[in-house]
Amino acid sequence: MRQGRAADELRAVRLVRGYTEMTPGSVLIEMGRTRVLCTASFDPEVPRWLRDEGRGWVTAEYSMLPGSSPERVPRTAISGGRVKEIQRLIGRALRAVVDQQAMGEGTVRVDCDVLQADGGTRTAAITGAWVALHDAFTRAVEQGLLAAHPLTDHCAAVSVGLVGDEARLDLDYAEDAGADVDLNVVMTGRGGLVEVQGTAEGRPFTREQLDVLLDLAGRGVEGLVAAQRRALEGP
Repeated sequence: MRQGRAADELRAVRLVRGYTEMTPGSVLIEMGRTRVLCTASFDPEVPRWLRDEGRGWVTAEYSMLPGSSPERVPRTAISGGRVKEIQRLIGRALRAVVDQQAMGEGTVRVDCDVLQADGGTRTAAITGAWVALHDAFTRAVEQGLLAAHPLTDHCAAVSVGLVGDEARLDLDYAEDAGADVDLNVVMTGRGGLVEVQGTAEGRPFTREQLDVLLDLAGRGVEGLVAAQRRALEGP
């Protein structure tokens, strides 16, 4: 057990829709002590290389606010290489479940700002960003800006890892820092894999261990998709 949580148990998940009022999609996601604010807004333009193609684009930005961790995060770190890699991951994850033709020519920009970090910030960002994107598209359909809802499936992400010889789901910071193997897994609601990022911190891990971790991640994503569905039941 770890702080009262079984090895295959998610941290407490909370999704608060409409957290801010100025953007069509706004969600605060809490996973344990990790908190990320995800907003989605429209831009009538598309990147230059997509002009006159008749399809839209979804992109993401990610940042950790200066007070999100025990040691202040310098604002100069907000545009570093790690941040760019996470931004691209979030964008790829969301585009995997968007019908870009149904969007027409326009861009949705998703901003994920980490208010408090205790591990799993990128996976929480993806899970919360999907809900923000859903609400932004829903509002656009209601306003007649889109003819149909462009989302084709749910998308969520979770971390898994080997701590000692134990496979664990949804690592917090302490577990992540001590893990022998760390994976971030992005999946659709139907169970399709979007991206798997995995690293052995020490000795290599086996194919059998990878399969165990992917199965564990799949069960975790099922739980997160269920949380997304519950959140969408509200107004």
